[in-house]
Amino acid sequence: MRLKKLLYSDSAWAVVLLLPNFLGFLIFVFLPVIAAFVLSFAQWDLINPIKWVGFGNYIELFKDEVFIKVFWNTIYFSVGTVPVGIALSLLLAIALDQNIMGIKFYRAAYFLPVISSMVAVAVVWQWIYNPEYGLLNFLLSVIGIKGPSWLSSTTWAMPAIMITNIWKGLGFNMLLFLAGLQGISESYYEAADMDGASWFAKFRHITIPLLSPTTFFVTVMSIINSFQVFDSVFLMTKGGPNRSTSVLVHYLYQNAFQYFRMGYASAIAYVLFFLVLFFTLIQLWRQKSWVVY
Repeated sequence: MRLKKLLYSDSAWAVVLLLPNFLGFLIFVFLPVIAAFVLSFAQWDLINPIKWVGFGNYIELFKDEVFIKVFWNTIYFSVGTVPVGIALSLLLAIALDQNIMGIKFYRAAYFLPVISSMVAVAVVWQWIYNPEYGLLNFLLSVIGIKGPSWLSSTTWAMPAIMITNIWKGLGFNMLLFLAGLQGISESYYEAADMDGASWFAKFRHITIPLLSPTTFFVTVMSIINSFQVFDSVFLMTKGGPNRSTSVLVHYLYQNAFQYFRMGYASAIAYVLFFLVLFFTLIQLWRQKSWVVY
């Protein structure tokens, strides 16, 4: 009787339904995280026995000129993509929050790049950036500007990668801002209209403050995603030219799966982890000064 009662209890079914997800998390996330932490204090090439080196990998990292370069490339990418991506997403969400004909089509069209394969996106943008017959240089030539060799230039390759990533992620952030805008009560705007407030005044004193929780979430997620960029770099430039587009995750990949330096790659992974954690904690600490709940 007790066994039958247990089988039909909500707690038992909760355990049964949660168990596959918990096991998946344990095997594919938690254990690899612990293994990477242990390996970050060792040298291992997948063939020879593990050799413990203590903090040797971390010490070597900060003497590694390539690591220092890809570290600053990652910061450059994040600074260049996060503010611009957030600003454009917000403006786009405001534009698509209007009651106009075909609005659903426009929303779907702007969201389409988000669900598109990065491989397909990279192929399209490589054609756009082609110095000889690409669309971008053609448009520049129309106004009398000679376009550069975008993806083979140490100056322009990273901005080109940034533009591609901003374009691809624009629709996701736009959708979040759109949901936030539609959650703001019209009564605030009606009261502002009665007081004769301008569009800019309503935007500054109503939209921005009430949208701040969404802005906070978008900012945190955008920063995390910017530090984890890999696929566009790997597909479009492979970190070149002269490592001008190589970032932390790309360098981690090279050390792990090309140079077979698993311990060194694990150390890079944990530097990246603490870097993301640092910026996330700063955002959580500063949210009280500007986020309105």
